[in-house]
Amino acid sequence: MTALPRSTEKKLGLVVDLDTCVGCHACVTACKGWNDQGYGAPLSDQNPYGADPSGTFLNRVHSYSVQPEEGFAQTINFPRSCLHCEDAPCVTVCPTGASYKRAEDGIVLVNEDACIGCGLCSWACPYGAREMDADAGVMKKCTLCVDRIYNETLPEEDREPACVRTCPTGARHFGDFADPDSKVSRLSAARGGYALMPEMGTKPVNRYLPPRKKDRPQEASLLAPLLDIKASGFAGWLDRVLGKMG
Repeated sequence: MTALPRSTEKKLGLVVDLDTCVGCHACVTACKGWNDQGYGAPLSDQNPYGADPSGTFLNRVHSYSVQPEEGFAQTINFPRSCLHCEDAPCVTVCPTGASYKRAEDGIVLVNEDACIGCGLCSWACPYGAREMDADAGVMKKCTLCVDRIYNETLPEEDREPACVRTCPTGARHFGDFADPDSKVSRLSAARGGYALMPEMGTKPVNRYLPPRKKDRPQEASLLAPLLDIKASGFAGWLDRVLGKMG
């Protein structure tokens, strides 16, 4: 089995703002596109235009309709990818050492040359963050775009994960949680960022920012006027256009 580092110099990870994520899937598309041409083997698709398509994605977005105890019903868009846990069970369960956590930055990666496709890491991950590539026969997962963030040939503003760089609403943020003054640390502290399923004891690095209550304008996102179908913003215009089409 693979051992975890006792500590890491950095804790690189993501903050995902559930208040401003609109579920557009730009992050999903950007992730798929970058990893197809960058790190590792391409992320394969099977029968993509058929009746039963499938494929490998390192980032997915799920949408849920929820009714809070107070206020209006909401649609919550929930992006999901590897959380780069401090106590990563996917690493310790790996029989070949293919899954490992880097001591220098805390990123959890897969050495595809050593992966035998046994699926134990997928079974051990409580977040469903790993996917088997059916064509390559190896496990794939989010790498935090390790081939971008350290790539000095890229402009400095592009040295962040593709999903972060692409997000049109600024719902995704990248940085070092080991630094209390970093953007992600300050955002998490200010907005009550929370770890996903902390009861699992995996100590996930990534944090989610909870959605604000939309019936309280003073607490709402800056995008709220655009997303109000009763107003004259983009969503209102789109609602009227779709209504005419119906």
